[in-house]
Formats: sequence, structure tokens, C-alpha cells
Amino acid sequence: MIASGSWKEKKFKSYNFNALGVMPECGHLHPLMKVRTQFRQIFLEMGFTEMPTNNFIESSFWNFDALFQPQQHPARDQHDTFFLQDPAIATEFPMDYLERVKKVHSEGGYGSQGYKYDWSILEAQKNILRTHTTAVSARMLYKLAQQKEFTPVKYFSIDRVFRNETLDATHLAEFHQIEGVMADRGLTLGHLMGVLKEFFHKLGITKLRFKPAYNPYTEPSMEVFSYHEGLKKWVEIGNSGLFRPELLLPMGLPDDVSVLGWGLSLERPTMIRYGIKNIRELVGHKVNLQMVYDSPICRLDA
Repeated sequence: MIASGSWKEKKFKSYNFNALGVMPECGHLHPLMKVRTQFRQIFLEMGFTEMPTNNFIESSFWNFDALFQPQQHPARDQHDTFFLQDPAIATEFPMDYLERVKKVHSEGGYGSQGYKYDWSILEAQKNILRTHTTAVSARMLYKLAQQKEFTPVKYFSIDRVFRNETLDATHLAEFHQIEGVMADRGLTLGHLMGVLKEFFHKLGITKLRFKPAYNPYTEPSMEVFSYHEGLKKWVEIGNSGLFRPELLLPMGLPDDVSVLGWGLSLERPTMIRYGIKNIRELVGHKVNLQMVYDSPICRLDA
């Protein structure tokens, strides 16, 4: 028509520049990914550096032993942990550090009497799907301890962990853990509570409670709870504490350095923010994709 010039003899409808076109189809962010982005941005705003978390497979040594968790601890049983068959064991360790870990477990040291048992290298070599990203924190703290001069650090990570859990409304076998670590001189439990409150307030979660708890690798330790309006109860969203000297001193860190650590769930805060009562409606094969489509692109109440 253009080439022949016949368009000159045709009548065309006036073009309406004010008419709305058809909205194109587009992708939608899952609520979990939105909250993950919020978490990450908050950490960066608070001056934290992201840790590498690309190792889903970890040795029992870094996942448990380096964290002063005894080899007979129930968390290391098959009903709580996924063990690998191939490759079944790890073989590369910093041997001088491994010997110090072995000694503090079996004989004690650094002001501790240890656990007084026969520590086994065979148990420490077993490969597993990591049960927490604290294994990454252990590696980073060991790397920090090898520096000639200690420098304060603030680390974080957000990635998947795996536990042989019974599935219910608030538990999955695969979920995301948010890990935070601060190392400096003079840090106390008050600093830890302040950081956690500031962090969650930035996310819009203000109803928090701290409860004394026991962890093999932190003392004192606290569980963190937030109130879930949908479930009408307080839900545990994380664990925290000060790393024990039996964990830090074998690494080679100065004895006047304190390390705050905490592990928080990503799924449960997301459930609280979006009013989701069952975690299986958020992650897994039961997810309603319409929920992803309808969820707001941003939340104005944050």
C-alpha cells in the first residue's frame, strides 16, 4: 500500500492517543523473593558484607565440630540431618586447626573442660547437606583469624539449608536461613538485641520477644519470637547468641574479641508479613500461583 501509493485514496480512522493499550504479560516476584531482597538491602544499609554460600554440601567438621557441637549430639543423627553417600567423606582440612578442635572437644582447654569423649576424625569427615549457614560463618571466622592484624567485621548471608524435618504448618525440610555475624572487641548481648530489633523494625516487624535458650556454640543464647496475627500466637523466627571461646580461640582469634551470631528464618517472617498461615502455601508444590500474581509489588506499611 505504501509502495503503490494507494493509501492516498483510503480513509483511515482517527488515531486516539489517549486510549489505553493492552497490558503486556509480565513476570511476578514471589513474596519470599521480595522479603529476601528487603532483608539483603537492610543488611547492606547496616554496613554488612555478604558471605559466599555456594556450598550446599558441607563436611560434618565445619557444620558441627568447628562449632563446638559434640559428635554425640542428637542434631547429628540421621533423623535430623541428610548424609551423603557419594562423596561420603571430605578429606581436606587445616590439620593444625583440626587438632585444636579435637583437643578442646576431648580434653578441654581455653578455660573449658570440653566434653570428655573420644573425638573421631571419621565422624568429622562425613559429608552432609548443610543444616545451617553457620558452617559458612565458621569458615569466614577461621579465615579472619589467619590475618596478621584483627579487623572488626560484619558478615551476612541468605541461602538454603536442609534438615530432616517432619513437615507441618511451620516446618520444611528445605528452607532459607538468614545468617548474621559481628566480630569486634567489647560486644555484648545488649548489642545483639539492639541489632536484631533495628533489623526487624526496618522490615516492619515490631512485636518481638527474646527468650533464653541453649546452643552448643553460643553462650549466652536467645531465641527470637515474633507475633503472628493469623495464627494468633508467638512464632520462633530465629536463634542467636555470643559464640563460645571454645569455638573462637582454637581458630586463632584474639581472646578479647567477641563474636555475635544469629540465624533467622526467611519463610516465617514472610508468612507474618503476608498473613500466610501454612508454610506449604508459600513454598512447595501446593503454592497457589495466583497468590504470587496478586501479591503487591511493594508494601506501603513497611
